[in-house]
Amino acid sequence: MRNFLVLSCLFGIQNVLLAQPPSDKAIASYLHDPSYCMDKDLRGKPRAYLPQPGDVMLATDKNLFWKITHDLALAFEPHNSALIVARRDGRLAVLEAGPNDTIWVRNSDMLPHLKEYADKGPVWIRKRKAPLTAEQSACLTEFAERQEGKRFALARLGVQLTPFRDRGLVRTRFMGGPHGERSRYYCSELVLEACVAAGLVDAQNTRPSATYPHELFFDRSHNPFINRHLPLGCAWEPPARWVYCAAE
Repeated sequence: MRNFLVLSCLFGIQNVLLAQPPSDKAIASYLHDPSYCMDKDLRGKPRAYLPQPGDVMLATDKNLFWKITHDLALAFEPHNSALIVARRDGRLAVLEAGPNDTIWVRNSDMLPHLKEYADKGPVWIRKRKAPLTAEQSACLTEFAERQEGKRFALARLGVQLTPFRDRGLVRTRFMGGPHGERSRYYCSELVLEACVAAGLVDAQNTRPSATYPHELFFDRSHNPFINRHLPLGCAWEPPARWVYCAAE
């Protein structure tokens, strides 16, 4: 019986190990020179990317559905945004609503997740100009943990195609502000709610449910209120193309 239990335990451990995602150490990580351009050019020589909590990931892919719907909503590209956070054990994760077209909020292992996106289309990183304080990073970690497993706000995302959304020449001034925590999120909304929770952006003038990844990328907006209060402009570097192969 004892031998059976030992073999069962060993078999279980083997299955767990086989189910683990690829090690971050097996994936290289580089950034090219930052630029507010979404073309395919890789600017400058790649340099090692040293990630930190608070960095923002932006990505786009060739999915025709997302391209059409984003264009109809005047949200354009990129289609995805997410936030780098630290887990309690120090490992970095990507906090994202609806990763890889799923309906969940997840904290995914960082480098394997970035590679998945890079295999589908370009990925950019907006690095923090200054590291987060220990308190800010802890707040971000706690917020990210509480959102794990919540649903993607598909219905509210659909509202972005209608006149009832929080964006407008006047209404954004009064609508779309932070909610603290919600039961569902779409991607850029989750990024900004997390930044508000950690004290990284101005809560009074941030509009999570009215801001799109396009504005997080370019630091400009057709919406007058958002254009005056762009959340990432001062504390984040311009977007830099991320690659896992320096010879790309």
